[in-house]
Amino acid sequence: MACSSFVKLNASSSPWIGHQSFNQRARPSRQVAPRRVAVIRAGAYSDELVKTAKTIASPGRGIFAIDESNATCGKRLSSVGLDNTEVNRQAYRQLLLTTPGLGEYISGAILFEETLYQSTTDGKKFVDCLREENIVPGIKVDKGLVPLPGSNNESWCQGLDGLASRSAEYYKQGARFAKWRTVVSIPCGPSALAVKEAAWGLARYAGISQDNGLVPIVEPEILLDGDHPIERTLEVAERVWAEVFYYLAENNVMFEGILLKPSMVTPGAEHKERASPETIAKYTLTMLNRRVPPAVPGIMFLSGGQSEMEATLNLNAMNQSPNPWHVSFSYARALQNSVLKSWQGRPENIEAAQKALLSRGKANSLAQLGRYSADGESDDAKKGMFVKGYTY
Repeated sequence: MACSSFVKLNASSSPWIGHQSFNQRARPSRQVAPRRVAVIRAGAYSDELVKTAKTIASPGRGIFAIDESNATCGKRLSSVGLDNTEVNRQAYRQLLLTTPGLGEYISGAILFEETLYQSTTDGKKFVDCLREENIVPGIKVDKGLVPLPGSNNESWCQGLDGLASRSAEYYKQGARFAKWRTVVSIPCGPSALAVKEAAWGLARYAGISQDNGLVPIVEPEILLDGDHPIERTLEVAERVWAEVFYYLAENNVMFEGILLKPSMVTPGAEHKERASPETIAKYTLTMLNRRVPPAVPGIMFLSGGQSEMEATLNLNAMNQSPNPWHVSFSYARALQNSVLKSWQGRPENIEAAQKALLSRGKANSLAQLGRYSADGESDDAKKGMFVKGYTY
Protein backbone atom coordinates (compact mmCIF):
# COMPACT_ATOMS: atom_id res chain seq x y z
CA MET A 1 0.00 0.00 0.00
CA ALA A 2 2.80 2.41 0.85
CA CYS A 3 4.11 2.39 -2.71
CA SER A 4 0.73 2.82 -4.40
CA SER A 5 -0.26 5.51 -1.89
CA PHE A 6 2.98 7.40 -2.61
CA VAL A 7 2.27 7.50 -6.31
CA LYS A 8 -1.29 8.66 -5.80
CA LEU A 9 -0.52 11.17 -3.11
CA ASN A 10 2.14 12.94 -5.09
CA ALA A 11 -0.01 13.16 -8.18
CA SER A 12 -1.66 16.38 -7.01
CA SER A 13 1.67 18.21 -7.00
CA SER A 14 2.81 16.88 -10.38
CA PRO A 15 3.22 19.50 -13.14
CA TRP A 16 1.73 16.96 -15.54
CA ILE A 17 -1.69 16.79 -13.90
CA GLY A 18 -4.21 18.44 -16.20
CA HIS A 19 -1.62 18.70 -18.98
CA GLN A 20 -0.22 16.49 -21.70
CA SER A 21 1.45 13.34 -20.43
CA PHE A 22 5.21 13.17 -20.89
CA ASN A 23 4.72 9.71 -22.49
CA GLN A 24 2.63 11.06 -25.35
CA ARG A 25 3.74 12.82 -28.50
CA ALA A 26 2.30 16.22 -29.30
CA ARG A 27 -0.72 16.11 -31.56
CA PRO A 28 -2.35 18.82 -33.63
CA SER A 29 -4.88 20.86 -31.72
CA ARG A 30 -8.50 20.06 -32.53
CA GLN A 31 -11.89 20.39 -30.92
CA VAL A 32 -12.88 17.27 -29.00
CA ALA A 33 -16.31 16.77 -27.50
CA PRO A 34 -16.06 16.43 -23.71
CA ARG A 35 -16.34 12.86 -22.51
CA ARG A 36 -18.96 12.13 -19.91
CA VAL A 37 -17.74 10.32 -16.85
CA ALA A 38 -20.27 8.32 -14.84
CA VAL A 39 -19.70 8.72 -11.12
CA ILE A 40 -21.21 6.09 -8.84
CA ARG A 41 -21.59 7.21 -5.24
CA ALA A 42 -22.13 4.67 -2.46
CA GLY A 43 -23.81 2.17 -4.78
CA ALA A 44 -26.88 0.29 -3.61
CA TYR A 45 -26.60 1.59 -0.02
CA SER A 46 -27.05 5.32 -0.74
CA ASP A 47 -30.47 5.74 0.91
CA GLU A 48 -29.55 3.58 3.88
CA LEU A 49 -26.30 5.47 4.46
CA VAL A 50 -28.09 8.80 4.54
CA LYS A 51 -30.73 7.42 6.92
CA THR A 52 -28.09 5.95 9.24
CA ALA A 53 -26.09 9.17 9.32
CA LYS A 54 -29.20 11.22 10.11
CA THR A 55 -30.21 8.79 12.87
CA ILE A 56 -26.83 9.17 14.54
CA ALA A 57 -26.92 12.93 14.05
CA SER A 58 -30.23 13.30 15.90
CA PRO A 59 -30.97 16.17 18.34
CA GLY A 60 -29.62 15.80 21.86
CA ARG A 61 -27.65 12.62 21.11
CA GLY A 62 -24.08 11.65 20.29
CA ILE A 63 -21.71 8.71 19.95
CA PHE A 64 -20.31 6.57 22.75
CA ALA A 65 -16.82 5.36 21.78
CA ILE A 66 -15.94 2.06 23.47
CA ASP A 67 -13.69 0.79 20.70
CA GLU A 68 -10.47 0.59 22.68
CA SER A 69 -8.18 -2.27 21.70
CA ASN A 70 -7.87 -5.15 24.13
CA ALA A 71 -4.58 -3.72 25.37
CA THR A 72 -6.08 -0.30 26.09
CA CYS A 73 -9.20 -1.80 27.63
CA GLY A 74 -6.77 -3.66 29.89
CA LYS A 75 -5.43 -0.32 31.10
CA ARG A 76 -8.96 0.73 31.98
CA LEU A 77 -9.49 -2.49 33.90
CA SER A 78 -6.16 -2.29 35.70
CA SER A 79 -7.15 1.13 37.05
CA VAL A 80 -9.83 -0.65 39.09
CA GLY A 81 -7.71 -3.70 39.97
CA LEU A 82 -8.95 -6.15 37.32
CA ASP A 83 -6.89 -8.40 35.07
CA ASN A 84 -7.10 -7.97 31.31
CA THR A 85 -9.13 -11.08 30.42
CA GLU A 86 -11.97 -11.53 27.95
CA VAL A 87 -14.35 -12.25 30.82
CA ASN A 88 -13.51 -8.95 32.49
CA ARG A 89 -13.68 -7.01 29.23
CA GLN A 90 -17.09 -8.56 28.57
CA ALA A 91 -18.27 -7.64 32.08
CA TYR A 92 -17.21 -4.01 31.68
CA ARG A 93 -18.75 -3.61 28.24
CA GLN A 94 -21.92 -5.34 29.40
CA LEU A 95 -22.19 -2.76 32.18
CA LEU A 96 -21.95 0.00 29.59
CA LEU A 97 -24.13 -1.40 26.83
CA THR A 98 -27.00 -2.58 29.03
CA THR A 99 -27.46 0.74 30.83
CA PRO A 100 -31.24 1.38 30.89
CA GLY A 101 -32.22 4.58 29.11
CA LEU A 102 -28.84 5.07 27.42
CA GLY A 103 -30.52 5.64 24.06
CA GLU A 104 -32.01 8.91 25.27
CA TYR A 105 -28.54 10.47 25.05
CA ILE A 106 -26.56 8.10 22.82
CA SER A 107 -27.33 7.52 19.13
CA GLY A 108 -24.37 5.34 18.16
CA ALA A 109 -21.79 3.14 19.89
CA ILE A 110 -18.40 2.35 18.35
CA LEU A 111 -17.36 -1.18 19.25
CA PHE A 112 -14.11 -3.09 19.05
CA GLU A 113 -14.30 -6.24 16.91
CA GLU A 114 -14.35 -8.51 19.97
CA THR A 115 -17.36 -6.62 21.38
CA LEU A 116 -19.30 -6.69 18.10
CA TYR A 117 -19.39 -10.49 18.30
CA GLN A 118 -19.91 -10.77 22.06
CA SER A 119 -23.10 -11.34 24.04
CA THR A 120 -24.17 -10.66 27.60
CA THR A 121 -23.74 -13.34 30.23
CA ASP A 122 -27.40 -14.17 29.57
CA GLY A 123 -26.67 -14.84 25.90
CA LYS A 124 -28.11 -11.65 24.40
CA LYS A 125 -26.04 -10.13 21.59
CA PHE A 126 -24.60 -6.73 22.41
CA VAL A 127 -25.79 -5.41 19.04
CA ASP A 128 -29.34 -6.35 20.03
CA CYS A 129 -28.96 -4.56 23.36
CA LEU A 130 -28.05 -1.42 21.42
CA ARG A 131 -30.86 -1.75 18.90
CA GLU A 132 -33.45 -1.97 21.68
CA GLU A 133 -32.27 1.45 22.86
CA ASN A 134 -32.36 2.85 19.28
CA ILE A 135 -28.56 3.03 19.29
CA VAL A 136 -26.78 2.28 16.02
CA PRO A 137 -23.94 -0.27 16.38
CA GLY A 138 -20.60 0.80 14.89
CA ILE A 139 -17.20 -0.83 14.48
CA LYS A 140 -13.57 0.28 14.58
CA VAL A 141 -12.02 -0.99 11.35
CA ASP A 142 -8.47 0.38 11.26
CA LYS A 143 -5.50 -1.73 12.32
CA GLY A 144 -3.65 0.93 14.25
CA LEU A 145 -0.80 3.35 13.73
CA VAL A 146 2.67 2.41 12.49
CA PRO A 147 5.76 4.53 11.69
CA LEU A 148 5.60 6.38 8.36
CA PRO A 149 8.89 5.93 6.47
CA GLY A 150 10.35 9.17 5.11
CA SER A 151 8.47 11.36 7.56
CA ASN A 152 9.47 13.40 10.59
CA ASN A 153 8.93 10.58 13.09
CA GLU A 154 5.23 10.49 12.18
CA SER A 155 2.65 7.72 11.77
CA TRP A 156 0.23 6.36 9.24
CA CYS A 157 -2.82 4.17 9.78
CA GLN A 158 -2.89 0.63 8.40
CA GLY A 159 -5.89 -1.56 7.65
CA LEU A 160 -6.96 -1.07 4.01
CA ASP A 161 -5.89 -4.59 3.05
CA GLY A 162 -8.93 -6.84 3.41
CA LEU A 163 -11.13 -3.94 4.54
CA ALA A 164 -13.88 -4.61 2.00
CA SER A 165 -14.40 -8.22 3.07
CA ARG A 166 -14.17 -7.35 6.78
CA SER A 167 -16.69 -4.52 6.32
CA ALA A 168 -19.13 -6.87 4.59
CA GLU A 169 -18.89 -9.26 7.55
CA TYR A 170 -19.35 -6.44 10.05
CA TYR A 171 -22.49 -5.36 8.21
CA LYS A 172 -23.86 -8.91 8.44
CA GLN A 173 -23.18 -8.85 12.18
CA GLY A 174 -25.24 -5.68 12.60
CA ALA A 175 -22.76 -2.81 12.34
CA ARG A 176 -24.03 0.18 10.36
CA PHE A 177 -21.18 2.64 10.70
CA ALA A 178 -17.40 2.46 10.87
CA LYS A 179 -14.55 4.33 12.50
CA TRP A 180 -10.97 4.84 11.26
CA ARG A 181 -8.56 6.97 13.28
CA THR A 182 -5.38 8.45 11.98
CA VAL A 183 -3.35 11.20 13.64
CA VAL A 184 -1.44 14.35 12.77
CA SER A 185 1.24 15.72 15.09
CA ILE A 186 1.92 19.46 15.18
CA PRO A 187 5.29 19.15 16.98
CA CYS A 188 6.42 16.85 14.13
CA GLY A 189 5.67 19.48 11.52
CA PRO A 190 3.38 18.07 10.35
CA SER A 191 5.11 16.97 7.15
CA ALA A 192 3.33 17.20 3.80
CA LEU A 193 3.81 13.45 3.42
CA ALA A 194 2.03 12.68 6.71
CA VAL A 195 -0.90 14.98 5.91
CA LYS A 196 -1.38 13.49 2.44
CA GLU A 197 -1.08 9.92 3.70
CA ALA A 198 -3.67 10.62 6.42
CA ALA A 199 -6.09 12.21 3.94
CA TRP A 200 -5.67 9.54 1.27
CA GLY A 201 -6.05 6.66 3.75
CA LEU A 202 -9.22 8.18 5.21
CA ALA A 203 -10.69 8.70 1.75
CA ARG A 204 -9.99 5.13 0.62
CA TYR A 205 -11.45 3.76 3.84
CA ALA A 206 -14.54 5.98 3.49
CA GLY A 207 -15.19 4.79 -0.05
CA ILE A 208 -14.79 1.13 0.88
CA SER A 209 -17.06 1.54 3.90
CA GLN A 210 -19.86 3.15 1.92
CA ASP A 211 -19.58 0.47 -0.74
CA ASN A 212 -20.34 -2.09 2.00
CA GLY A 213 -23.19 -0.26 3.72
CA LEU A 214 -21.25 1.35 6.57
CA VAL A 215 -21.34 5.10 7.26
CA PRO A 216 -17.68 6.09 7.67
CA ILE A 217 -16.57 8.31 10.53
CA VAL A 218 -13.72 10.39 9.12
CA GLU A 219 -11.22 11.09 11.90
CA PRO A 220 -7.87 12.78 11.35
CA GLU A 221 -7.07 13.51 14.99
CA ILE A 222 -4.80 16.49 15.45
CA LEU A 223 -3.04 15.54 18.64
CA LEU A 224 -3.01 17.85 21.67
CA ASP A 225 0.72 17.25 22.15
CA GLY A 226 2.82 20.42 22.01
CA ASP A 227 3.18 23.92 23.40
CA HIS A 228 1.84 25.74 20.32
CA PRO A 229 -0.86 28.47 20.47
CA ILE A 230 -4.41 27.99 19.25
CA GLU A 231 -3.65 29.92 16.04
CA ARG A 232 -1.17 27.22 15.01
CA THR A 233 -3.75 24.50 15.64
CA LEU A 234 -6.23 26.35 13.44
CA GLU A 235 -3.67 26.64 10.65
CA VAL A 236 -2.88 22.92 10.72
CA ALA A 237 -6.53 21.88 11.06
CA GLU A 238 -7.52 23.91 8.02
CA ARG A 239 -4.72 22.37 5.99
CA VAL A 240 -5.58 18.82 7.06
CA TRP A 241 -9.31 19.11 6.41
CA ALA A 242 -8.76 20.76 3.02
CA GLU A 243 -6.65 17.77 2.04
CA VAL A 244 -9.15 15.28 3.47
CA PHE A 245 -12.11 16.68 1.54
CA TYR A 246 -10.09 16.89 -1.66
CA TYR A 247 -9.38 13.16 -1.53
CA LEU A 248 -12.89 12.29 -0.35
CA ALA A 249 -14.17 13.93 -3.52
CA GLU A 250 -11.50 12.18 -5.61
CA ASN A 251 -12.78 8.86 -4.26
CA ASN A 252 -16.42 9.71 -5.02
CA VAL A 253 -17.43 9.55 -1.37
CA MET A 254 -21.01 10.69 -0.78
CA PHE A 255 -20.80 13.52 1.77
CA GLU A 256 -24.41 13.03 2.92
CA GLY A 257 -23.43 9.54 4.10
CA ILE A 258 -20.41 10.33 6.27
CA LEU A 259 -19.78 11.70 9.76
CA LEU A 260 -16.73 13.63 10.91
CA LYS A 261 -14.82 13.17 14.14
CA PRO A 262 -12.52 16.17 14.39
CA SER A 263 -10.40 17.43 17.23
CA MET A 264 -11.50 20.71 18.75
CA VAL A 265 -9.24 23.61 17.87
CA THR A 266 -7.36 24.21 21.13
CA PRO A 267 -3.89 25.31 22.16
CA GLY A 268 -1.32 22.57 22.64
CA ALA A 269 -1.66 20.77 25.96
CA GLU A 270 1.64 22.28 27.15
CA HIS A 271 0.90 25.84 26.03
CA LYS A 272 1.31 28.38 28.81
CA GLU A 273 -2.17 29.85 28.40
CA ARG A 274 -5.49 28.03 28.56
CA ALA A 275 -8.30 28.94 26.20
CA SER A 276 -11.85 29.55 27.33
CA PRO A 277 -14.75 27.48 25.93
CA GLU A 278 -15.89 30.55 24.00
CA THR A 279 -12.47 30.93 22.36
CA ILE A 280 -12.26 27.24 21.50
CA ALA A 281 -15.76 27.38 20.03
CA LYS A 282 -14.88 30.45 17.94
CA TYR A 283 -11.73 28.90 16.46
CA THR A 284 -13.27 25.48 15.95
CA LEU A 285 -16.37 26.80 14.18
CA THR A 286 -14.18 29.07 12.05
CA MET A 287 -12.27 26.01 10.86
CA LEU A 288 -15.43 24.01 10.20
CA ASN A 289 -17.15 26.80 8.28
CA ARG A 290 -14.08 27.25 6.10
CA ARG A 291 -13.53 23.59 5.32
CA VAL A 292 -16.64 21.39 5.84
CA PRO A 293 -19.50 21.30 3.31
CA PRO A 294 -22.99 21.71 4.79
CA ALA A 295 -23.98 18.41 3.12
CA VAL A 296 -22.15 16.56 5.93
CA PRO A 297 -24.84 15.56 8.49
CA GLY A 298 -22.85 15.44 11.71
CA ILE A 299 -19.70 16.70 13.40
CA MET A 300 -19.02 14.33 16.30
CA PHE A 301 -16.10 15.73 18.28
CA LEU A 302 -13.49 13.64 20.05
CA SER A 303 -12.46 14.69 23.54
CA GLY A 304 -8.74 14.05 23.02
CA GLY A 305 -7.75 13.92 26.68
CA GLN A 306 -9.77 16.88 27.91
CA SER A 307 -11.47 16.54 31.26
CA GLU A 308 -15.08 15.39 31.25
CA MET A 309 -16.32 18.86 32.17
CA GLU A 310 -13.99 20.66 29.77
CA ALA A 311 -15.12 18.57 26.78
CA THR A 312 -18.76 19.22 27.67
CA LEU A 313 -18.29 22.97 28.20
CA ASN A 314 -16.54 23.33 24.84
CA LEU A 315 -19.29 21.42 23.05
CA ASN A 316 -21.91 23.55 24.76
CA ALA A 317 -20.18 26.76 23.63
CA MET A 318 -20.29 25.58 20.01
CA ASN A 319 -24.04 25.10 20.18
CA GLN A 320 -24.98 28.60 21.34
CA SER A 321 -26.04 29.48 17.81
CA PRO A 322 -27.30 27.39 14.86
CA ASN A 323 -24.78 25.41 12.79
CA PRO A 324 -25.13 23.91 9.30
CA TRP A 325 -24.44 20.49 10.81
CA HIS A 326 -25.41 18.51 13.90
CA VAL A 327 -22.53 19.42 16.24
CA SER A 328 -22.19 16.72 18.89
CA PHE A 329 -19.81 14.32 20.61
CA SER A 330 -18.06 11.00 20.10
CA TYR A 331 -16.40 10.61 23.48
CA ALA A 332 -14.55 7.71 25.06
CA ARG A 333 -12.62 8.73 28.16
CA ALA A 334 -14.88 11.77 28.69
CA LEU A 335 -17.82 9.39 29.16
CA GLN A 336 -16.06 6.48 30.86
CA ASN A 337 -13.86 8.05 33.52
CA SER A 338 -16.60 8.56 36.12
CA VAL A 339 -18.08 5.15 35.28
CA LEU A 340 -14.87 3.33 36.11
CA LYS A 341 -14.42 5.20 39.37
CA SER A 342 -17.98 4.36 40.40
CA TRP A 343 -17.72 0.71 39.37
CA GLN A 344 -14.32 -0.26 40.82
CA GLY A 345 -14.81 -3.72 39.31
CA ARG A 346 -17.43 -4.70 41.88
CA PRO A 347 -20.81 -6.23 40.89
CA GLU A 348 -22.60 -4.38 43.67
CA ASN A 349 -21.51 -1.05 42.08
CA ILE A 350 -22.97 -1.70 38.62
CA GLU A 351 -26.09 0.37 39.20
CA ALA A 352 -24.06 3.32 40.51
CA ALA A 353 -21.71 3.07 37.54
CA GLN A 354 -24.60 3.06 35.08
CA LYS A 355 -26.06 6.11 36.79
CA ALA A 356 -22.69 7.83 36.36
CA LEU A 357 -22.76 7.00 32.64
CA LEU A 358 -26.29 8.40 32.29
CA SER A 359 -25.22 11.53 34.12
CA ARG A 360 -22.37 12.17 31.69
CA GLY A 361 -24.59 11.26 28.77
CA LYS A 362 -27.23 13.73 29.89
CA ALA A 363 -24.62 16.48 30.38
CA ASN A 364 -23.37 16.07 26.83
CA SER A 365 -26.90 15.79 25.49
CA LEU A 366 -27.65 19.18 27.04
CA ALA A 367 -24.39 20.52 25.58
CA GLN A 368 -25.45 19.36 22.11
CA LEU A 369 -28.62 21.38 22.60
CA GLY A 370 -26.64 24.34 23.99
CA ARG A 371 -28.24 24.10 27.44
CA TYR A 372 -25.48 22.65 29.66
CA SER A 373 -24.41 24.19 32.95
CA ALA A 374 -21.34 23.08 34.91
CA ASP A 375 -22.98 23.83 38.25
CA GLY A 376 -22.66 20.85 40.57
CA GLU A 377 -19.93 19.05 38.60
CA SER A 378 -17.62 16.92 40.75
CA ASP A 379 -13.88 17.48 41.15
CA ASP A 380 -13.23 14.24 39.25
CA ALA A 381 -15.11 15.61 36.24
CA LYS A 382 -12.73 18.57 36.19
CA LYS A 383 -9.54 16.49 36.03
CA GLY A 384 -7.77 16.44 32.66
CA MET A 385 -6.97 13.09 31.03
CA PHE A 386 -4.30 14.16 28.55
CA VAL A 387 -1.59 11.55 27.99
CA LYS A 388 1.40 12.59 25.88
CA GLY A 389 1.74 10.35 22.81
CA TYR A 390 -1.54 8.57 23.67
CA THR A 391 -2.25 5.34 21.81
CA TYR A 392 -5.18 2.91 22.06
